[in-house]
Amino acid sequence: MEKSSAISGFIARGYRLMIAGASWFQGPLLLALRLYWGWEFFLTGKGKLTHLDHTTEFFQSLHIPFPHLNAWIVGLSECVGGLLLLAGLGARLAGALLAFDMIVAYLTADFDKVKNLFQEPDKFFGADPFLFMLASLIVFAFGPGTFSLDRLISKTRGPKS
Repeated sequence: MEKSSAISGFIARGYRLMIAGASWFQGPLLLALRLYWGWEFFLTGKGKLTHLDHTTEFFQSLHIPFPHLNAWIVGLSECVGGLLLLAGLGARLAGALLAFDMIVAYLTADFDKVKNLFQEPDKFFGADPFLFMLASLIVFAFGPGTFSLDRLISKTRGPKS
């Protein structure tokens, strides 16, 4: 009985140590995710705005209403949202808005991949919007992490009452 208790104690301590290590890793991982995908969002948004005529034509081909206005909205959302992700400022809101942007991209430009998700999952997960959407949802769900302006602002405000 004593040997069993020692083994379970050892396993419990090992598990707590693993959780502590994983928790430490969360901040750097969220920082890396935000920096990479924030920059990618910024670049795609900038590309849409730089080539607004091509973006408008593409949106017209997808039968998106008000294609020129929507090209501006999407380009600005991706540029500004990407910069917010980079800084970790308003990151959850930016993550939610960018995830919505990617869901709309799926439902317009890649609807066939959404429709056939269960028959051809590789096409869905390999589509351009997938990793953008996943990164946005991770930031929305978990926040920007330790190394962010959101965290710095919340620390300077002091404890909440």
